[in-house]
Amino acid sequence: MRKPQLVDYLLLTLLSLIWASAFFNIKIATYSFGPITIGFLRSFLGAIPVLILCFYKNIKIEAFSKDWKWFAIIGLVNLVIPFILISYGGNFVQSNLAAILMSTTPLSSTVLAHFFLKGEKFNLLKTDSIISVIYLGIFPTGIAWLLRFRILKTNGLIFHSQVSYIIPIFGIILGYIFLNEIITSKIIVALIAVFIGIYLARKADYKNVT
Repeated sequence: MRKPQLVDYLLLTLLSLIWASAFFNIKIATYSFGPITIGFLRSFLGAIPVLILCFYKNIKIEAFSKDWKWFAIIGLVNLVIPFILISYGGNFVQSNLAAILMSTTPLSSTVLAHFFLKGEKFNLLKTDSIISVIYLGIFPTGIAWLLRFRILKTNGLIFHSQVSYIIPIFGIILGYIFLNEIITSKIIVALIAVFIGIYLARKADYKNVT
């Protein structure tokens, strides 16, 4: 792992934007599809760009090896179940609030990394839902995960976890633009908390470097 450079921060911002766009698309998808269907289609379509890259680069797909059961468990816990739960929650909260709730990820990532990772202390409404599901599968799932692995490999988990601080910012903006969601005082307070988290995280990183 190397010290983050400009290109790394650009990739982190791009990943944040793509993942943030998932929330308003999930909201649109729930108009016509259930949480389980959305979770399945997102996982299925998300696998397509990953498989294309593997075949193009001649990368061995370990999920088809004798340890396929472990990979299945990882996929279930890390992808399928979260996608279903996020889709279910999308029925009851605004997409911008869902994006803000994702900003709690860095805290758990930092704590876990400290202990477990070495060196890391068919109507128009339905035509819209279908497009959103396809988008969810290809971009916030497939392409975003390729970006995620690239960032993890280059800069590590702690740097990558900062993506969750940026997601709420884009989530609020995109929810306002595409869904006309109201930016309430609670949303503003939560966003301020996110900015404070970014400041504290960057301050801690600076102390560690110096």
